[in-house]
Amino acid sequence: MSLKLGNFKVTSSAFGPLGTIPKRNAGDGDNLSPPLEWSGAPGGTKEYALLCFDPDAPLPHGFVHWVLYGIPSNVTKLAEGQPPNAYTGGVNGTGKTGYMGPYPPNGHGAHHYYFWVYALDQTLSLKPGMNMEGVIEAIGTHILEQARTVGLYSR
Repeated sequence: MSLKLGNFKVTSSAFGPLGTIPKRNAGDGDNLSPPLEWSGAPGGTKEYALLCFDPDAPLPHGFVHWVLYGIPSNVTKLAEGQPPNAYTGGVNGTGKTGYMGPYPPNGHGAHHYYFWVYALDQTLSLKPGMNMEGVIEAIGTHILEQARTVGLYSR
């Protein structure tokens, strides 16, 4: 299946594109996942997957902040502080399930936090606890479209 570009978009009421992520959504704050909402998913969407990743982390492969999948096609938003067991959770960079808010090293400058939502053509019933790489591999041929928003955070 080929990836096409359309009207699919993801936004957050907590921060705009390249805006600062509020401290309540950060690891040195309340560590609540930010509210996210998406629209314009392509026809035939059966399920969504969500990933949050910081490529600026001073680690060889960046840092994974959130892996969530098995989100039904009728869901188009996640509330702030989304319970980790509402959908199927994968592991973040700490090896735990659930959201881990931004927590870059002090003085390291602004990091970019990519929140990707993937519209999938099938309900995949993936096992809980997968890492980001495993999810990407599993959904790779089922992606109808992807959308992203990027927030910034520094300490």
